[in-house]
Amino acid sequence: MRMDFSNLFSVEGKTVVVTGGSRGIGEMISACFLHNGAEKVFISSRKAAACDEAVERLKAYGNGNAEAIPADLSNMDGVLHLAEEVAKRTDKLDVLINNAGAAWGAPIDEFPEIGWDKVMDVNVKGVFFTTQKLLPLLRKAGTAETPASVVNIGSIDGLRTPAMLTPSYSASKAAVHHMTKVLSAQLVKEHIVVNAIAPGPYPTYMLSTGVGFGGDTEGVDWDLVGKNNPSGRVGLPSDIGGLAVFLSSKAGSYIVGQTIASDGGIVASC
Repeated sequence: MRMDFSNLFSVEGKTVVVTGGSRGIGEMISACFLHNGAEKVFISSRKAAACDEAVERLKAYGNGNAEAIPADLSNMDGVLHLAEEVAKRTDKLDVLINNAGAAWGAPIDEFPEIGWDKVMDVNVKGVFFTTQKLLPLLRKAGTAETPASVVNIGSIDGLRTPAMLTPSYSASKAAVHHMTKVLSAQLVKEHIVVNAIAPGPYPTYMLSTGVGFGGDTEGVDWDLVGKNNPSGRVGLPSDIGGLAVFLSSKAGSYIVGQTIASDGGIVASC
């Protein structure tokens, strides 16, 4: 067998969908794909204005060829809208990043039904049905040597007991991790690899709300937030973006059904 290590980490020419791509981890991943040569990145989130603003920011990376498709992926109408719009604009899909997510925190005795349903609808149902409806385009892209890639964004809160009381969020992310295994076992036969990333602390809106800054990401002392992490910092865009690109490249094509923590050592140190 001739050993070929060419273009090992390349995502040049790939078409990518990133849900929840208008901010936070989704925007970081989108920027990384563009910087590394992806041909087109479609980003989606509920708010059209937020999507448009993110597209403007993403013009600074690589070819800047990002396009917005606003959609609410907590319901089937939104999922179908996203799938139909993507199919109008491309005949294949190389990479799907299921990143759209929601969280809800409250004491157990006061936790509301809406806080359960909203989180499960976005984080679990949305991930499954978005993948399902985009399968025809993923199937067209995948081959045995260069499979299409689905990367589900879970959380370390689905791997360990979190400090904050967010029962529906933790349960939903644990479900995403296991659903990743279930989907991967079926779809690898069709040249589609499915894996998950479980992020730890990153400088995002969601973490900002969790540590008491109300969603503001600019006014947070992220060095202070990260000082208790085993690595002494919060994650960088290159950390999460690099892992997503790796899993979607030739280098990651033989990795199937895995959940990889990107957390600076939190889970390993528990």
